[in-house]
Amino acid sequence: MKKLLFGLLTMLCFAAGNAQSFMHGIGLNVFVANASGGQTAVNGGITYSPRVNFVEGDDMSVSVGIPFTAGVSGSYSSSYNSQYGSSSSNTLSFMLNVPLVVNLNMGAGSTKDAEAHFGYFVGAGYGYHHGSYNISDIINVTETSSNFNAMGPVGNAGLRFAVGRGSHNIEVRFQYMKGLNDVKPNIFSAGAAFNF
Repeated sequence: MKKLLFGLLTMLCFAAGNAQSFMHGIGLNVFVANASGGQTAVNGGITYSPRVNFVEGDDMSVSVGIPFTAGVSGSYSSSYNSQYGSSSSNTLSFMLNVPLVVNLNMGAGSTKDAEAHFGYFVGAGYGYHHGSYNISDIINVTETSSNFNAMGPVGNAGLRFAVGRGSHNIEVRFQYMKGLNDVKPNIFSAGAAFNF
């Protein structure tokens, strides 16, 4: 984990040293994680999305960024069995998603001088995710939550809508990550942010 974070920060610092501009935003994100041997878990959090543009043109840029999200993951479930009665489970745990992505940005929000009112972006990279998923025990009629740490490839895409003057825009982002650890989670996310 420490090596990954150090590597991500080193790459971002290198990109910032060769950058033409720095941009960032803040918003909310919802994650849906599904791991083998478990049930789907929904997580939410606050996203801070710094990025540096290292190639810029008229209403386009290529950027590297770390749109990381920190939040809470947890679940509540209740079941009833005529033989054993009812049971419920309530768990909360910390959630962290840290992808390093290279994006092609077009239109609104691509650069600080972009004049378009609409824009989009698409990109890929590699990320780290710490979250939880639910495991059902059919024999004991219980459900428990298990934490996982996963690293793997990430793809993202989204739309941007210019608001106000300058580079301010509202962004809608969709992301998919395939975890390569032993439970091989599929991690989907959707979120919205305001970019400064």
